[in-house]
Amino acid sequence: MLIRRLQSSSPDFSQQLDSLLAWEAESHDAVEGAVKEILAAVRTRGDAAVVEYTNRFDQRDAKTVADLTLGRELLQQALARIPAEQREALEVAAERIRSYHEHQRQESWSYQTPDGTILGQKITPMDRVGMYVPGGKASYPSSVLMNAIPAQVAGVPEVIMVSPAPRGELNDLVLAAAAIAGVDKLISIGGAQAVAALAYGTESIAKVDKIVGPGNIFVATAKRAVFGLVDIDMIAGPSEILVVCDGKTDPDWIAMDLFSQAEHDENAQAILISPDKAFLDAVENSIARLLPTLERKDIAGASLAKRGALIEAGSMDEAIELANRIAPEHLELSVEQPELLLLKVKHAGAIFMGRHTSEALGDYCAGPNHVLPTSGTARFSSPLGVYDFQKRSSVIQCSAAGASKLGRIASVLARGESLEAHARSAEYRILPGDR
Repeated sequence: MLIRRLQSSSPDFSQQLDSLLAWEAESHDAVEGAVKEILAAVRTRGDAAVVEYTNRFDQRDAKTVADLTLGRELLQQALARIPAEQREALEVAAERIRSYHEHQRQESWSYQTPDGTILGQKITPMDRVGMYVPGGKASYPSSVLMNAIPAQVAGVPEVIMVSPAPRGELNDLVLAAAAIAGVDKLISIGGAQAVAALAYGTESIAKVDKIVGPGNIFVATAKRAVFGLVDIDMIAGPSEILVVCDGKTDPDWIAMDLFSQAEHDENAQAILISPDKAFLDAVENSIARLLPTLERKDIAGASLAKRGALIEAGSMDEAIELANRIAPEHLELSVEQPELLLLKVKHAGAIFMGRHTSEALGDYCAGPNHVLPTSGTARFSSPLGVYDFQKRSSVIQCSAAGASKLGRIASVLARGESLEAHARSAEYRILPGDR
């Protein structure tokens, strides 16, 4: 079976869909134990533990954290080394990402009530952000841009990037992306020890306010463990794509769109929903014909067989109902008038409108962020954005008249809660004429 077929009219369809969507992040006692040990070591021994674990896991021979650190000058050198075509692609993508995220920037505001009280909200950026980027021979320059640029737009003064470099291997494209995105420095460390260093701080690595970026199960487990001491972006599950199609898009296009997420890993999920059975047949044929042409055909094939599906819905309205139930990371509305369906979409990380808008464009250069909620969490969470790197503080400034008026109200409520000091603190500000 290349990919399963489901019909919404089947009596057990709801159970079948629940089973298809079910996903729980791996959790092994061995992983939890190893991460706990590493976090404790870095917290107590700082730089020495970071260097020790990095040398052990990444086959390095560093003596100090300084041996593992690249400043802006070395990042700029990598930018100068890459081919002109790659540099231009990075710069165009970065500019589009920056332009989009500038629309998200929030500003402080205030207003005055009739009694003279000033109420408002002060927006301030975080002081320092840590960004985790998978390293070695892997190349994820898009992740660098998507994580660093919103922080910069938010006004974060310092962005520290960590990325493992097994045997000292660093990818020039990733380093070049870091230069373009304005990363302040890169420390070539990875795994739980990198997360610990960012969360706790060491002699050479400053503690950050937030850790963002993808990683393996050790990284995800470490991020979960330090959340609360620092903020994190999310604990992301496998990549997902859901395509809703009216049956009039080229089936080869749709098959390749499904592959675009299935090739990430065997647990990725690719689903197509359409009311057109003949079209689903055509897409299944395209999958069978095109899958062998992929370099990552084994991974994509395993993903489709394990978690993929072609679902026949009763109508386009039902297709959207199912999409809202699934709450996918990526939702393609591959139809003639996607804006009509958009009005009915409630839950999705990113929505790709029309036949020509492939999800892959969003991964790299369209502009919106590709760090998105997975595993149905789009029901209550949003893409990474500038707002994730800004804090909001409430501002309250009472006039004498305002404090007197509010004091009477606060007094009643505080005494109702048996909090006498609260009440008396408010009562001290009540003007004699208002008592």
